[in-house]
Amino acid sequence: MAVEPIMNTYNRLSVAFDHGEGAWLYDTDGNRYLDALTGIAVCGLGHAHPAVTHAIQQQAARLTHTSNLYTIPLQQQLAERLTAVSGMDSVFFANSGAESNEAAIKLARRYGHTRGIDSPTIIVMDNSFHGRTMATLSATGNRAVQAGFEPLVSGFVRAPFDDVAAVRQIAANNSNVVAILVEPIQGEGGVHIPAPDYLNQLREICDANEWLLMLDEVQTGNGRTGEYFCYQHNNILPDVVTTAKGLGNGMPIGACLARGIAAEILIPGTHGSTYGGNPICCAAALAVVDTIEKEGLCQRAAELGERIAEGFRQQLVGAAYIKEVRNKGLMIAIELAETGAELAVLAKVKGVLLNVTGGGKVIRLLPPLILTDADADLLVNTVASLIKIYAADEGVDNT
Repeated sequence: MAVEPIMNTYNRLSVAFDHGEGAWLYDTDGNRYLDALTGIAVCGLGHAHPAVTHAIQQQAARLTHTSNLYTIPLQQQLAERLTAVSGMDSVFFANSGAESNEAAIKLARRYGHTRGIDSPTIIVMDNSFHGRTMATLSATGNRAVQAGFEPLVSGFVRAPFDDVAAVRQIAANNSNVVAILVEPIQGEGGVHIPAPDYLNQLREICDANEWLLMLDEVQTGNGRTGEYFCYQHNNILPDVVTTAKGLGNGMPIGACLARGIAAEILIPGTHGSTYGGNPICCAAALAVVDTIEKEGLCQRAAELGERIAEGFRQQLVGAAYIKEVRNKGLMIAIELAETGAELAVLAKVKGVLLNVTGGGKVIRLLPPLILTDADADLLVNTVASLIKIYAADEGVDNT
């Protein structure tokens, strides 16, 4: 039997894209698709955005890579912009969200050792997703991601998401804890949005115990929830925040930001990256940050998210096959009463790209921040109609 040249690690849909423009992708046969997934929250500015395209072209003609053995001026500029928008003190640049979270985990462990803790432990949450490196998949609260990769990395203790009492109980019984690593909103887990004061209470617990509050904003950052970072809805500052995805609008870049004592933990020789923060990725990211701020796209994400979620509520809520429509900005979920994994394929046939997660019961929509009102309404009407047809075909009671 012939072996395919690409390892079989993805269940890919049968479509290949040739080019994109704004919120739309065009396949190799010329068919057009409304991209409501944006490469899993990556292309927040849509496809072929002129500012990002120009930045990449200009930098590619000058310099793409030198390595972190030397000063990289664009990296310095991007660090200044990100610390200003986040309230953090310093940044380590990586190539992805998983690498950014890996840096945070290493930072927390080293912080624990500076406090004389030989086995530093990080509290992580059920149903979380932090990446697929050995440390980040060990931190992830999804057994399917971990299966077959044992022995897992030790040093993690798990609590239910949005359960402050469980965290307090761990605090009372585990003297090795040094940090909490948590997504402000669980994306891969099903767009689970915690109580409004959840992060505030975690901040209080961390302060009381001298723990680091580390927020995984790989998916929620870069304007997606209606603020540049999701924690800014809560008027708090974490000790560490990680981001990636929308930061480069398709260019591979991630960031681990820290403040206070956490910003002083990693020193020369303790961590590094060959490609992290290279000139071309930093040029793209600078264009992204500039565009989000200049065009008011955080506020636009908040407005679009409400428009889309309310549209779905009007058309779907009350039907027996819908459990809930929820959103924070442009992280939108339609939770089904029964599994509907086939809806991603059916939506593609109708010209919409989306994702079904949360055990096959949550339609996850992550449209670009530059979506027009007309495209938003088209998205609602197409997906709502598709769900109704699917429910009828599956024999689900619509009353």
